[in-house]
Amino acid sequence: MENHRIFTTSFASVYPHYINKAEKKGRSKEEVDTIVRWLTGYNPEQLQQILDNKITFETFFEQAPQLNENVTKITGVICGYRIEEIEDKLMQKIRYLDKLIDELAKGRTMEKILRK
Repeated sequence: MENHRIFTTSFASVYPHYINKAEKKGRSKEEVDTIVRWLTGYNPEQLQQILDNKITFETFFEQAPQLNENVTKITGVICGYRIEEIEDKLMQKIRYLDKLIDELAKGRTMEKILRK
């Protein structure tokens, strides 16, 4: 995949949409934050700095302290693409996050979302 616009989009500009999607289905901002932190290894203060500094998705994932070792357990289709077949690693990481937020909005338990 070539460079997509999402790569240079600030994480802070998409983050409210993740929260909105979750809250519309009775889930919480705290659950969204838990998912983001589980996936990336950011702590609450680091996540807030990312939001305040409006860093891009590319930088967001480049600087992530530790991508969770269980990301390979995130499978399925998102936006018409099978996650495990996405060749561009940055796009794959973005789609991991999209998939986890979708699962939250669909009512999956946090234990299942976080692949425990």
